[in-house]
Amino acid sequence: MDGLFAGSFDGLNQWPGLSEGRLPVVKTERLRRHHAQIVRRHARATDRLFVAALPDPETAARIADLARRLRIGHGLTGKPLQAAHFHVTLHHVGDSVGGPSGATIDRVRERLAGVAMPPFRVAFDRALSFRNGAFVLRGDDSLIGLEILQQRVSDALDDRLAPARAFTPHLTLLRDGRMIDEHPIEPIAWTVREVVLVHSLLGRTTHRHVARLPLA
Repeated sequence: MDGLFAGSFDGLNQWPGLSEGRLPVVKTERLRRHHAQIVRRHARATDRLFVAALPDPETAARIADLARRLRIGHGLTGKPLQAAHFHVTLHHVGDSVGGPSGATIDRVRERLAGVAMPPFRVAFDRALSFRNGAFVLRGDDSLIGLEILQQRVSDALDDRLAPARAFTPHLTLLRDGRMIDEHPIEPIAWTVREVVLVHSLLGRTTHRHVARLPLA
């Protein structure tokens, strides 16, 4: 991403073989320091930074109630997400060992400030399971605004020239090994008025909202 997220947020697969324990031969102090940085970078990630659209608290409570009812109705055993954690991911900034620096957050905020788009309405009217076990809410034309916003956010954070990125707008309710076919639900709708930069502490069910940028 043009060096925007250098350091702990670099890609985690730059040196093939590290995961299998095959370490490269290191002969100079400079390479030893570089190797130490790479090893730290390849350690298991503890933190994630991503950009998301979040439902307002009232809508999140309705989603939580729907998740409970669908879980019971389909006989699922996966634990629903906390109401405060429901979101639609727009862009994955990166994973790291340790939290993102203030400088990284500031750079992301600065770029997101250039995203121009008015608030818009979204509605999710179907539930289904993805192959990875996520039980999600989906929709059709009512989610076009999210597709446009995702493209603009990604363009702002990634300088590489690329065609429209593959994106399937969805909101995860829970994860479960049982696959549920797509079926209609009473629509869940809200107005997206901002994008939120979220710092997730992986495996610790904690989301920190480190920046909010209103749409305009």
